[in-house]
Amino acid sequence: MEERKGVDIVMKIYVRERQKVGEGARQPMFRVVAVTGGQVQIHAIHYRKFEIEQIAKDVGGEVVYLEEIPDDQKKKH
Repeated sequence: MEERKGVDIVMKIYVRERQKVGEGARQPMFRVVAVTGGQVQIHAIHYRKFEIEQIAKDVGGEVVYLEEIPDDQKKKH
């Protein structure tokens, strides 16, 4: 774990569910949105849940699952 000025920096991997994956599809369901608190190179675009959790475990980080915004709160242009 990285340390800056006496404070432990925890890596966080922010992910959200993909929007265009059909029910029963055998495709990765999650997209990495951001990584904070460390250095990780992300090469793929879409991941399966166990892949994200394994990466977080290996780098000593945590996964933050972002909640979907309800349709009535989305801005429509």
